[in-house]
Amino acid sequence: MQVTVLFFSVLRELVGADQLTVELAVAEGAPSLDFLLTTLYATYPALKSWDSRLLLAVNAEFATRETLLQAGDEVALMPPVQGG
Repeated sequence: MQVTVLFFSVLRELVGADQLTVELAVAEGAPSLDFLLTTLYATYPALKSWDSRLLLAVNAEFATRETLLQAGDEVALMPPVQGG
């Protein structure tokens, strides 16, 4: 199943793109957002340094690592918001 992953701010620079289509190979059931993150970290290890600080959204709604994904979902990975 495929999902689209959007990268914001410094995360774009780490993966070299503002969005990617990711194929998730799952044996059964719906994969979680945590499964997607693990898959991304294998390909883009520099992302893992942001792991504890990432803001996550699925289809424009904030999400948790336990959120289950469906084919065609749009996942956004964002660094923490900084004010000034």
